Amino acid sequence: MRLGVMFDRDLPPEQLIPFARALDETSLDDLWVVEDLGWTGGISAAATALAVTSRIRVGIGITPAPLRNPMLLAMELGNLARVHPGRLAAGIGHGVGDWMRQVGAAPASPLSLLEETITSVRALLRGETVTLHGRSVHLDGVSLVHPPAEPPPVLAGVKKPKSLALSGRVAQGTIVPEGVGPAQLPGIIDQIGGGDDHELVVFTYLHTGPGTAEATGAMVAGQAEFLGVAPEEVVMATGTGAEAAERVKSLWAAGADSVVVRPLGSDPLTHVQTLLSAL
Repeated sequence: MRLGVMFDRDLPPEQLIPFARALDETSLDDLWVVEDLGWTGGISAAATALAVTSRIRVGIGITPAPLRNPMLLAMELGNLARVHPGRLAAGIGHGVGDWMRQVGAAPASPLSLLEETITSVRALLRGETVTLHGRSVHLDGVSLVHPPAEPPPVLAGVKKPKSLALSGRVAQGTIVPEGVGPAQLPGIIDQIGGGDDHELVVFTYLHTGPGTAEATGAMVAGQAEFLGVAPEEVVMATGTGAEAAERVKSLWAAGADSVVVRPLGSDPLTHVQTLLSAL
């Protein structure tokens, strides 16, 4: 059972360096960075975090397949994996549909694009020469000159049934978005159908102490719309440190291999330390 922390997209990017260094000195397993349209780039954020830490694993959650050519993505991931072996986890997803349309990158078949991207990126990271003339991806005899000796795990950031099943077929793990609770995880695991080595990563909001409603209100409303549920159904690790810790434990008990908390507010490390003390 792993515990990670997300560097929230609303924090100034320059705060990532002290944030990553602080987490590297704790017992946490992971630091996850974000790639959302208009906020920050996931590869550059991961490279920054890896460069200023020595122990913690850095996850990318997530690179949108429509914005990333598989060969270029494999080059970037392979480079990071060679420089920081064993410390990278690479998430790839469909990308938010509205955002992809905003930049003219909406694919004809999101499922085909994601499957072909994950399949080809994994093969390239293994050092294979890849030729693929698929529905969405076209590669002709390409390979990495410097493939990593230890390819990083490639996970799919998805939420709908067909995409979850796709993740179970072609990815090494699945990233589940914020708001999903322990009651939903057994069904999600069944839909994924991955093997015992398929990592299930669950993101969840974190806020301890007073001011939770003010800190989470707008975020929760948007996430409820994204998930297609009522705001009160969005599950979070909130309340006292002990209550937040019990929520994290419930996600582990329901089948999460990794729980990644997303602390909200301008003082995220305080919430993380409160959670760690309670755990």
